[in-house]
Amino acid sequence: MKTEYPEKYLTLGLKIAYYRKKAGYTQEAFAEKIGRSVNFLAQVEGTGTVRGVSLETLFKIADVLGIPPSKLLEDD
Repeated sequence: MKTEYPEKYLTLGLKIAYYRKKAGYTQEAFAEKIGRSVNFLAQVEGTGTVRGVSLETLFKIADVLGIPPSKLLEDD
């Protein structure tokens, strides 16, 4: 994926991984909860790839994690 903001995608993926682990989900269990494949989730969370998510998927991720979607997009 070509983007002007690869660092933002990387940060988003790392935040998803952080909150997923904090909630006690494995990648497999979390992927099932959000209706996506483990491969998709691994690409989003991975540091070697730039993989975007739709707003629909972002909202689903936040809903399952019990956090506001803005938590995943905030600059820390």
